[in-house]
Amino acid sequence: MFDTVLFPIDRSRQALETAAVALKLAQQHGSRLVLLSVVEPGDDPQAVAQLLEQAQQSFEQAGVACQVIEREGKPAFVIGDVADEINADVIVMGTRGIAIESDQQSTAARVIQLAPCPVLVVP
Repeated sequence: MFDTVLFPIDRSRQALETAAVALKLAQQHGSRLVLLSVVEPGDDPQAVAQLLEQAQQSFEQAGVACQVIEREGKPAFVIGDVADEINADVIVMGTRGIAIESDQQSTAARVIQLAPCPVLVVP
C-alpha cells in the first residue's frame, strides 16, 4: 500500500520520536524510505548532513534501506515538491510547532494543504 514513505526530519525531539513511526510503517509495508532535510537560512549545513547520516545509519541498522535528500527552501513547500518528485505514497511527520489559535500555520498544517499524498501527522 505504501511503496514510498517520505520522512522529513529535523533536529527536534519530536522528529526523533516520529522516526519510530516511519520505521514501523516502512517495515510493515516493505516500503522505500526517503529521508528529507530542508536547510533554511541560518541552519548549519554540516549539522544537517550529520543528522541525515545518523538517521540513515539508524534506519539501516533496523533493516530498512533509505535514500537521503537534502534541499534548501521553505520546509512545507520543499516537502510537498519532494513528495511529488518521488511519488510518495505517504508523508510521516510530527506536529512540532502547531499553533491552534494562531494566524500562522505550522509546517505540518501547511504540508497537509500542499501535499500530493496522505500525510500521517504524529502527535
